[in-house]
Amino acid sequence: MASFLYIVLRGMAIGLLISAPMGPIGMLCIQRTLNKGRWPAFFTGVGAALSDLIYCLLTGLCLSFITDFVETNQLLLQIIGSLVLAAFAFYLFRKNPARSLSTPSEQANTYWKDFVTGFLLTFSNPLILFFIIGLFARFNFLLPEFKYYHYISGYIAIFSGALLWWFTITFFVNKVRSHFNVRSLWLINRIIGGILLIMAIIGLIMGIKDYITIIQ
Repeated sequence: MASFLYIVLRGMAIGLLISAPMGPIGMLCIQRTLNKGRWPAFFTGVGAALSDLIYCLLTGLCLSFITDFVETNQLLLQIIGSLVLAAFAFYLFRKNPARSLSTPSEQANTYWKDFVTGFLLTFSNPLILFFIIGLFARFNFLLPEFKYYHYISGYIAIFSGALLWWFTITFFVNKVRSHFNVRSLWLINRIIGGILLIMAIIGLIMGIKDYITIIQ
């Protein structure tokens, strides 16, 4: 019982810590909460949580193979991830917030798209594997004495911890949504899009710089 509670609590902590850093997906969830409401943003977070869970499973099942693959293809993965991020940034720049102020029935049809975009944006950054490896090591998540049902419970806890984060952040951002009008939403789209674009450009520059260093 003690080991079961141990791995569940550690799993939830890992899920929260993976999701908590305010990166591109966090800003996208804030933007969607303000533009479209809480639930489209939450489903974006669900997609991100599923992507994180897949990377956690890959880390636990084939740790050495995954780390070798990421290290070997780090520059290519960084460039691809930066290009995906830049595409989202341009999308936000062009997005008209007035079109997002739709009825609940219309919004329900976009939940699947919100989920997919959240998943793809997170999955396009496999470098998060190194962060997951660090968390697994810090919390002693992969211990040889644990049984398979411990690990199943642990991975469910990781997913639950990530969902708890997105549920909480969208709840609080939604509380201040009424204070924003269409013009302020347009400005927020531009600001968040600009931040994402800067992140993408920095990633591309670093990837190209590292590539030039290698070939010299």
